[in-house]
Amino acid sequence: MKWTDTLRIAEELYEKHPDVDPMTVRFTDLHRWVCELEDFDDDPNRSGERILEAIQMAWIDEAR
Repeated sequence: MKWTDTLRIAEELYEKHPDVDPMTVRFTDLHRWVCELEDFDDDPNRSGERILEAIQMAWIDEAR
């Protein structure tokens, strides 16, 4: 899974952290949680605010 797989990442984050409100997650924590996902195998340095924001928005949609 790569940084560009925002929907899949959001789905896995929702499954792993079902009680977390994605609106309250800091980008530093979001970055760490993505890197800790079992199927994630991208360069941690390739992410940025834009990618993390897209993941967060997809996670918000998934949580609804």
